[in-house]
Amino acid sequence: MIRDGRIGLIDESYRHLTGRQLVQPRDDLAVALWHAPRAIVAHGTQADPIFFYGNALALDLFEMPADEFMRLPSRLSAEPMLRDERARLLDRVTRDGFIDDYAGIRISASGQRFRIEQATVWNIIDATGAMHGQAATFDRWTMLDRAG
Repeated sequence: MIRDGRIGLIDESYRHLTGRQLVQPRDDLAVALWHAPRAIVAHGTQADPIFFYGNALALDLFEMPADEFMRLPSRLSAEPMLRDERARLLDRVTRDGFIDDYAGIRISASGQRFRIEQATVWNIIDATGAMHGQAATFDRWTMLDRAG
């Protein structure tokens, strides 16, 4: 299970921006996020943002162990021809705080493509408004053919 100081901000920012609960409240937030019945991923604020969090379901979909996933630039989770679309989406999230209507195709480590639908993407911010990255969650996906 991934433990990072920003994990609490993933949940707090989601609740603050959307007015909804990301996971059911528990004693251990890290455990609740890890075992959530939805994929949850987050990347940092680097010039080429790198994932710092993926829960168990996300790691299964991307077919990567946590240590490998946490070295992956998030842009590489999309196929090359879809990366411009993804960049426009992240600009919209930066501007608006969150969106809850994203759909797109992602690709796993083995080349398995999957389409995510009705994803929510949001800014990870602290109490002062400082940006710590962006996160996404989705519970609807369809497996497609393998990439080429």
